[in-house]
Amino acid sequence: MFGLFSCDIGIDLGTANTLVHVAGQGIVINEPTVVAMDRKNDRVTAIGSEAKKMLGRTPGANVAIRPMKDGVIADFQLVEILLSTFIKRVQKYPLFLVKPRVVIGVPSGITEVEKRAVTDAARMAGAKEVHLVHEPMAAAVGMGIPVEGPAGNMIVDIGGGTSDIAVIALNGIVCNASVRVGGDEMDEAIVNYLRRTYNLIVGESTAEQIKWAIGSAFPLEEELTMEVKGGDVMAGLPRTMTITSQEIREALNEPVTAIVDAVKQALALTPPELSADILDRGIIMSGGGSKLRGLDARIRKETGLSVNVIDDPLLCVCKGAARILEDLDKYRPVLISSTI
Repeated sequence: MFGLFSCDIGIDLGTANTLVHVAGQGIVINEPTVVAMDRKNDRVTAIGSEAKKMLGRTPGANVAIRPMKDGVIADFQLVEILLSTFIKRVQKYPLFLVKPRVVIGVPSGITEVEKRAVTDAARMAGAKEVHLVHEPMAAAVGMGIPVEGPAGNMIVDIGGGTSDIAVIALNGIVCNASVRVGGDEMDEAIVNYLRRTYNLIVGESTAEQIKWAIGSAFPLEEELTMEVKGGDVMAGLPRTMTITSQEIREALNEPVTAIVDAVKQALALTPPELSADILDRGIIMSGGGSKLRGLDARIRKETGLSVNVIDDPLLCVCKGAARILEDLDKYRPVLISSTI
């Protein structure tokens, strides 16, 4: 009877984007983790894509807020509202009749307090069962890697707020490194570079556009240019200027170096037998940040290992969470926390 009325839900609750997978339907929600509020009336006015359009543009008491910071909850109430909205949107029947089972991917460096916050938010949003899984593990499951086997696999999952590097074998994470550096820090680095170098002020949405348009972590065969519009710090007036991919690569060097160093740290902690497996299999990259041009080439140069970026890297954590729910008994050993 439970299966007739409820739906199993896999969630990738990311700093930048939240993805929701529903059993039998696939990924049905892929929206920014942003909530817009009217502070005057203490009322939520928009969630997801509509709310992101308001970032940096809201007047007066209206504010657009990102309730996740560095992969964990920064505003519990808003995360609860966001999860509740998304769960209600995909649930076939009212939550007071039957509540869904939920698996949520979380960063590998999450603390016990942060785990409790995520679990409580999902329960308050209407989930009956809440299971947490580390994002690199969920990504591996989503890719179809046999995580129960003895062979070692290194996953580098680069999200909006965190980068998680883990060596996985026998249903567990043998060693890992997690740094709170991801796509958001890259955007912030571009904002700071343009202000410091050219006295040009741009918002985070513009910085993100620059990152994907001409950003890179490794020299390109053909360097790119882009016109950028922003505010002049000195004159206080709008202006346009042309920037190059070399300049943005310089701006991104600090966050990119932090990610590369975390990969090296995880490799240094890897047992010799698993190191041999990684030498044969290479490093697998997932997460939206892995799409930055040349990041795979930079890691390849720094480590001497082959590096592969999977297709649709943004989706694999959510797909892995859904696959775990499909066969919960098989994948129960990979879970880090469960409430039933």
